[in-house]
Amino acid sequence: MANCFKNAMAALLLMTGGAAAAQDQFLDPNTLRPSLDPNRKANGLALTPPMGWNSWNKFGCRIDEATVRAMADAIASNGMAEAGYRYIVIDDCWHGERDANGFITANAEKFPSGLKALADYVHSKGLKFGIYSDAGAKTCGGKPGSQGHEYQDALTYARWGVDYLKYDWCSTGTRNAEEAYALMSDALKATGRPVVLAICEWGNNRPWEWGKKIGNLWRTSADIRDAWKGREKWSIGLLDIIDLNEPLYPHAGPGHWNDPDMLEVGNGGMSDTEYRAHFSLWAMMAAPLIAGNDIVGMSADTRAILLNREVIAVDQDALGQQGRRVRDDGDLEVWARPLADGSRAVILFNRSEQAADMAVDWPEIGLTKAVRAEVRDLWAHRSLGRKTGRFAAKVPAHGVVMVTVKP
Repeated sequence: MANCFKNAMAALLLMTGGAAAAQDQFLDPNTLRPSLDPNRKANGLALTPPMGWNSWNKFGCRIDEATVRAMADAIASNGMAEAGYRYIVIDDCWHGERDANGFITANAEKFPSGLKALADYVHSKGLKFGIYSDAGAKTCGGKPGSQGHEYQDALTYARWGVDYLKYDWCSTGTRNAEEAYALMSDALKATGRPVVLAICEWGNNRPWEWGKKIGNLWRTSADIRDAWKGREKWSIGLLDIIDLNEPLYPHAGPGHWNDPDMLEVGNGGMSDTEYRAHFSLWAMMAAPLIAGNDIVGMSADTRAILLNREVIAVDQDALGQQGRRVRDDGDLEVWARPLADGSRAVILFNRSEQAADMAVDWPEIGLTKAVRAEVRDLWAHRSLGRKTGRFAAKVPAHGVVMVTVKP
């Protein structure tokens, strides 16, 4: 690791005073775009969608060391770690000021032990530690961003023991997104520490077209809000995000995922029926499953949703192929996703205000009409027996029936 730090510091010295020049180089139309550089390699991380917890949806800027430790304790002891939730990610507002040499510090009042000690604590629980920064001069919460300090910040994160970086897009001005994220990607790699990079520029610059070898996941929409549908300021509802994320299914795969934002399950703005639909569709879309609720105080119903291992297994399927709509009858939709064992995950999704009788025909999911397939209900946790040609069920309003169909 010492040699890696030396290499990172050498790169830092090279960049000092030359950040603007480096940016101009990437913006030069005669210069090869970072994503098209044949020498660029993916970092080999996140071969299944990342799972964990992030502080923002519940706590916003009201985040501190005690809260993070409590969430790590809960995840390590309540079955979530065993179910696959690994990353504890501190979002915006952890920052202090930069020191005299330009290195970022943590807010000493909120994090009196420091982030290295906090990362060590998270690691002691068998979990991984994540952090947040921004490609602009300021974060969305007005804290110091990483622009012009990419190699310094990457080196600091590596020294602290960071395993995951959520990298936002506020206060970036006319900066080129591909250049900005490639620069931080290179800075992280230079430290020698494996760090998952979450590209969070809200889909404005079509990151699914250039992010595959730069980051591990990219946001495809504005921020999620804890509501069924509709926009409020910069955030949009569940249905709005689903409709933006679904068409991007060809771009997802092991190590590079479409990210429809963090989960709102348990935050109180939707019903448990709607939260089950939320969780099911995120799994169908091979989305990162990043819980955003108060893990310590969550209800039994919320816990049952977040810990549904059969639905999680669909999300984490090794084939890594994102599911999609195979039929759209207005408010009634059929979704399907091929799985590594040859079976299909299927969702009957009812967006309407009334319960509805729905069905899927085998040819819609790539099976012949004559196939007798085993159907299993992933929310009822029971086999429904062998079905020939089709499967039908009554689906609640704003709800789903989610099954696997195994020939």
